[in-house]
Amino acid sequence: MFTYLKKVMILPLLLFFLFPSIVLAQTASKPVNIYFFYGDGCPHCATEEAFLKKLESERPNVSVHRFEVWYNRDNAALISSIIQKFNFNLKASSVPITFIGGQAISGYYTDETTGVQIAQGVDYFQAAGDPNYIGQAIADENGNNNTAGDKNLIIYNDSASESKPKTISLPFVGQINAQNFSLGALSVIIGFIDGFNPCAMWVLVFLISLMLGMKNRRRMWAIGLTFIVTSGIVYLMFMTAWLNVFLFVGFLFWIRLGIGLVAIASGAYQLREFYKNREGTCTVASESKRQKIMNQIKSIIAEKSFFLAFIGVIGLAVAVNMVELVCSAGLPAIYTSILSAAQLPVWKYYGYLLIYILLYMLDDIMVFTVAMVTLRIVGITKKYVRFANLAGGIIILIIGILLIFKPAWLLFG
Repeated sequence: MFTYLKKVMILPLLLFFLFPSIVLAQTASKPVNIYFFYGDGCPHCATEEAFLKKLESERPNVSVHRFEVWYNRDNAALISSIIQKFNFNLKASSVPITFIGGQAISGYYTDETTGVQIAQGVDYFQAAGDPNYIGQAIADENGNNNTAGDKNLIIYNDSASESKPKTISLPFVGQINAQNFSLGALSVIIGFIDGFNPCAMWVLVFLISLMLGMKNRRRMWAIGLTFIVTSGIVYLMFMTAWLNVFLFVGFLFWIRLGIGLVAIASGAYQLREFYKNREGTCTVASESKRQKIMNQIKSIIAEKSFFLAFIGVIGLAVAVNMVELVCSAGLPAIYTSILSAAQLPVWKYYGYLLIYILLYMLDDIMVFTVAMVTLRIVGITKKYVRFANLAGGIIILIIGILLIFKPAWLLFG
């Protein structure tokens, strides 16, 4: 009797421990499709690719379908169509994007974070069954009934995920690693170079020369700082407009190509200015425009009413910056296009813009402060303007080439 009871008790225990294994064996047989949208050369995509390869080898019933979107226009249109169709809150250009069942995962951090999230999604749909919504959407786009084994899928090139040194050799600087570079450093460098603009500097120097004869020091400081701050605000508004355009259209291939060509042209122009414009003067404003601006400055300084002088100097700063944008429209466009490609909170975008603007205004602030303290005009010499043209031309030229051929190097981690 005891032996019989023991057998009866052991049977449920065996079923208890074996049942999960039986269930897992059954659920593991359910296939799961992963749709991986990536950019060729994107470092985060390469990290996820290595993880997905391992996942495929460990789980035979997991199929990964790969789509390159930076250089393949059809795949770029496909991801945009999927995002719109399923109303995902995603940017088509912000790769990697991974779809599992009805889930969308944007970006890839590490195997321990995003990798675990992907594995958990696979576990769930292996147990519940994969609805394959994305596969059906792709089938509808391609006019097929089954996407598994679709010959039109773009297969990821294994060599693209290999670790390659991302170094650039710059004159006077040496070797730098593009991936270790930061948006903060880029903001400082391009903002500082953009500030050495002779079209704005000569106006400030002429304004200072007329103010030095004034007895009211407070009025001198107020007018000068108003001119500098207004110039910065106008430039910030201009760059904000560029940023929002690029955030809207995304980091698509044709946008990158256009900005890359603008960067190459802008870099070539600055190198030409270094070679030909040895005096470091503004070549955009004609003599008649300069005379008109000088007359406006004289009327502002002569104005007895501080309020009217204040309004006048604001108008002057706006007008001068409209002229200056002809000289340097390329730099803000190039910078904001790179900034828009980074997946950042909104406040960080504008934080980097403020860093850029502060460096952009730095040379004007230095010249004005020295003049007000010493009551002497100390402008930026032609030597520094020419050096800024040389350094700026080289850096912008390299950025233009990278935008076209190696855009991932400009994502800065």
